[in-house]
Amino acid sequence: MVEDNALNCRLFCDLLRVHGYDSEPVNDGREVIGRVQESRPDLIIMDIQMPHVSGLDLIEAIKGDAETRSIPIMAVTAYAARGDEERIRAAGAEGYVSKPIALMPFIAEVQRLMG
Repeated sequence: MVEDNALNCRLFCDLLRVHGYDSEPVNDGREVIGRVQESRPDLIIMDIQMPHVSGLDLIEAIKGDAETRSIPIMAVTAYAARGDEERIRAAGAEGYVSKPIALMPFIAEVQRLMG
């Protein structure tokens, strides 16, 4: 769970836990690549607007690496202007949910991506 806002991160992690998923919060986008390479998560839930590094850049980096490109990525973002979803999907995200999230659609998208 990549989210710089501590309250949102806790909400998403709690929601995932209640639905039977383990989550590892990452609050600083600069740590994402190393953590993904180290832990090889089943799913990455990625905020797009973060300080220091863009979620779009992180998605492209993860999808550009042969070792990590198969990990599905779900973008969760308030960045919901016209054309943004298409840009996010073009970067490599397989899922997209806009903030503020609706709980059941969020979990449904997680379940879809987890298979």
